[in-house]
Amino acid sequence: QVQLVESGGGLVQAGGSLRLSCAASGRTFGSDVMGWFRQAPGKEREFVAAMPWSAGSTYYADSVKGRFTIARDNAKNTVYLQMNSLKPEDTAVYYCAARGSRLGPVYNFASYNYWGQGTQVTVSS
Repeated sequence: QVQLVESGGGLVQAGGSLRLSCAASGRTFGSDVMGWFRQAPGKEREFVAAMPWSAGSTYYADSVKGRFTIARDNAKNTVYLQMNSLKPEDTAVYYCAARGSRLGPVYNFASYNYWGQGTQVTVSS
């Protein structure tokens, strides 16, 4: 049973930073893609960032490029999302997700098999 557990959300002022963590367990994730998505009230779930569990490129939504960084710690089976220069429009529930490596575009949330429970990020103006 794959489990993804997010942590690190909270309330921060605009311009501040947060680091989200996603602890993965249940099996090895050698060739999987790990992604971060977010969903604001009344809006659809949207892609934020993704990277392969093994070596490879990172992918970002245009809205977060240059401000957010996705990274992993293989020894800890953990994926991180470092969020800097936060804006009120970044307010959302952030979800960690995992899927196989050859399932089409990484920004397609429907291609992800496993999801965490989400963590709330609130950015005040």
